[in-house]
Amino acid sequence: MHRNGIISGGNWIVDHVKLIESWPPQDALVSILSQSDGNGGSAYNLLKNLSRLGAAFPLEAVGLVGDDADGRAIFADCAAHRIATTQLRATRDAATSYTDVMTVAATGRRTFFHQRGANARLGPEHFDFSATRARHFHLGYLLLLDTLDAPGRDGRPAAAAVLARARAAGLITSADCVSEAGTRFRSHVAPVLPEVDVLFANDYEAEQLTGLTLGRGATLDRRAVEEAARALLALGVRTWAIVHFPEGVCACSATGEIVWQPAVRMPPAAIAGTAGAGDALASGILLGLHELWPMSRSLELGVCSAAASLRSPTCSDAVASATECLALGRGHGLVLLPS
Repeated sequence: MHRNGIISGGNWIVDHVKLIESWPPQDALVSILSQSDGNGGSAYNLLKNLSRLGAAFPLEAVGLVGDDADGRAIFADCAAHRIATTQLRATRDAATSYTDVMTVAATGRRTFFHQRGANARLGPEHFDFSATRARHFHLGYLLLLDTLDAPGRDGRPAAAAVLARARAAGLITSADCVSEAGTRFRSHVAPVLPEVDVLFANDYEAEQLTGLTLGRGATLDRRAVEEAARALLALGVRTWAIVHFPEGVCACSATGEIVWQPAVRMPPAAIAGTAGAGDALASGILLGLHELWPMSRSLELGVCSAAASLRSPTCSDAVASATECLALGRGHGLVLLPS
């Protein structure tokens, strides 16, 4: 079977984004400067970004939303971005998941108040890989999908069986997790990794999975980043471990190849918010990998897509075509990574 396209399942969220003056202390009041609604969640962000980047291949959704206004808005948005919704279902048993995203105007830092909603009920039975001709399956976020995070018949998180079925059907798999505070990374994410061809992990998530300290900013330790990527492969990631952080991204392959890509040097005044930047990075990289680009070219589109997303407090509204994102990145130049 000739396979073409990306199918993505997992979190479908409506983000209610509020731009605020500052972060208040407990019991204090702060003014909301502006507000908007946007897409949120790994599956939703990824597919919408791919559409906006101009992906020329089919895009397909898997997930659960509520039979409510937010759910209907998601279906309408998918239609507007040519995302097939055959496996995106509405339920009357739970509301569409939403997140109140509080973004501080001066810094772009954000805080999330999340309602898990229908996403918590998404289970293995909702994924039918016999019904797709897609080449690539992306699942996210691990640690934010209650039923898929729970143990399956083999004792591993049920997400592992979903990814295994995708691989058995001939799809390449990728996954992303949420930066949860806690101790579940080794028990709930690590057992899934042997079914993942391409793993996306930010610096915090990589530290939680490997026990290594990577550093931040000027103290970023490049050797530790590479060691963490190799450790993720040792935990079972099959092809590429991709570790990203504000200053850039490092990809390490199972064959020993290491590729670094600095982030775009965005002017602080151009940054409206950082929500969704990691998903924009993954979108650019997966577009390149689907088109069989070398990893170096895929990483460049990834950081440029992430840079473009920073121009809006929403996750995807500022993501533009791949050509425009690359031009933006090349126009601003790149961050100087620590040696």
